[in-house]
Amino acid sequence: MNFTQMHERLRLELLRRIQRGTLSVSLLARQTGFGESHISNFLNSRRRLSLDAIDRVLACQAMSAADLLPTVHRGSSTAEGDSTRVPVVSHTAALFEPFIRPSAIHSMLQLPDGLLKAQRARVSQHRRTWERFVAISIPSADSLPMEPIVLPDAIVLLDRHYNSLMAYRPNRPNLYAVRHGTRLAVRYVDFLLNRMVLRPFNPVFPVDLVEVAMGESPNDLIAGRVVLVVNEF
Repeated sequence: MNFTQMHERLRLELLRRIQRGTLSVSLLARQTGFGESHISNFLNSRRRLSLDAIDRVLACQAMSAADLLPTVHRGSSTAEGDSTRVPVVSHTAALFEPFIRPSAIHSMLQLPDGLLKAQRARVSQHRRTWERFVAISIPSADSLPMEPIVLPDAIVLLDRHYNSLMAYRPNRPNLYAVRHGTRLAVRYVDFLLNRMVLRPFNPVFPVDLVEVAMGESPNDLIAGRVVLVVNEF
């Protein structure tokens, strides 16, 4: 990776934090000692930061240069055959981070190589450049509405290049990870009257309704289609 690519990754990461509401131009200016106009020009690609300035931004945002480097997740050939490794990340990273930073990876999920190659994509335009496959862990309380499909502490593999509500297979509902409050909920999903309808597998639990905010589409709330649920290791 060259300096220009690292510079752009930092700019995009800061913009994502601002969009999520965890950062602002004024806050970043106070943290770094730069003027707000200096920060704004950088975020809008009207000027570049020096190496010293990048170091200052990384330090105040608790990042390192390694977080700006592309991460190779593909595993090497083993006795069992070729394999692919997918990062297990937080719900927030799965929903908001196009490129998974090394510091955001909790562990790696190893999968047969052919599994990912066989998946068909149906993705909105702004997601096309995102790192495609990630995995998340489902805490015990969050798994109850989907038992026995999703058991406590299951690892769920997501295809972030499938955020369409169109059925992946005829006559079979898709299972999605959908933004619900501050976390992702794994549910069957419909869209009705500007609301995402989140349906559990276990009928004891209620159907949840998630309002789609103005300026958002249903696709924005979907982190990805569930490709695989790993209930036991």
